Amino acid sequence: MSEFAGKTILVTGGTGSFGRAVVNRLIETDVAEIRVFSRDELKQDIMRHDLNNPRVSFHLGDVRDIDSVNKVMGGVDLIFHAAALKQVPSCEFFPMQAVMTNVQGSNNVISSAIAHGVKNVVCLSTDKAVYPINAMGMTKALMEKVALAAARMAKDTVVSCVRYGNVMYSRGSVIPLFVKLIKQNKPLPVTVPEMTRFLMPLRDSVALVLFALQNSEPGDLFVKKAAACTVADLATALKIILDSDVPTVIIGMRHGEKIHETLLTREELLKAQDMGDYYRVRMDGRDLNYSKYLEEGEPKQSLIEDYTSLNTRQLGVQEIVELLLSLPEVVADIHSPADQVGPVW
Repeated sequence: MSEFAGKTILVTGGTGSFGRAVVNRLIETDVAEIRVFSRDELKQDIMRHDLNNPRVSFHLGDVRDIDSVNKVMGGVDLIFHAAALKQVPSCEFFPMQAVMTNVQGSNNVISSAIAHGVKNVVCLSTDKAVYPINAMGMTKALMEKVALAAARMAKDTVVSCVRYGNVMYSRGSVIPLFVKLIKQNKPLPVTVPEMTRFLMPLRDSVALVLFALQNSEPGDLFVKKAAACTVADLATALKIILDSDVPTVIIGMRHGEKIHETLLTREELLKAQDMGDYYRVRMDGRDLNYSKYLEEGEPKQSLIEDYTSLNTRQLGVQEIVELLLSLPEVVADIHSPADQVGPVW
């Protein structure tokens, strides 16, 4: 990865699941410095001791606080903006907290990056930003709009976005919860058995942002093609792996949930570039000449479906088992006590 030689890279939300994964990947390159920016001093301390690497520096701050963002920005070449409130139920009950972090905080990072001459900013978004029905998705959708608006105006900074579905075994995901409950011989709470979700290992989320960094032009949106499965099949696969017959209990949908998720709308797919494992959606370059919006149409739109967790490739139970066993964190937790299951970051 010679493109990182001598570079200073900032990772906001750097102590989260994605942040730790991308930092571990970047350490393997010839990057000069990795700045981990987050508001959790305990996680920073754990990560500092785990890595023990002089090229990784830790900066306590909050994306909501523009002063702390400005202080960490000097000399930065590239940014992965991962800081966010991500839990759907908590954002439903405290939506203004999601606005302040996901929207205002993102604007702080992007505007500061432009002011400091950062070359490239990749902002992390989610499938829940598409046709959003919950506060988390709505604020992430607005984050994308903030990023694209900045991309139109920035002269020397390339601002782009990536969008992906559920990251397997990230903090708050259902997989470590199911593993812990199985180890405790407790029933598995399944919302709706036929509910589908995209499945993306952490390694693929890191690959996506690195691909975006290497290929992005202003305002690009990148999506990695991903398989999906039903929640019921996921529970079955984990019971097979752990040789368990614990029952499942149907609890119904939680606040702000969908039956199926969408990664790309049909309107986005219409203009998407198929890049093999990825889709690239170019920024809408039209200006504020409203006649273009009113008079120009696209007759092909009715022939395309949204890209959803229902119409993507569906994994069967055995395929889910194989995917789970390919994740080192799952293998580690199979042999761990129940009280030590799951990510600590």
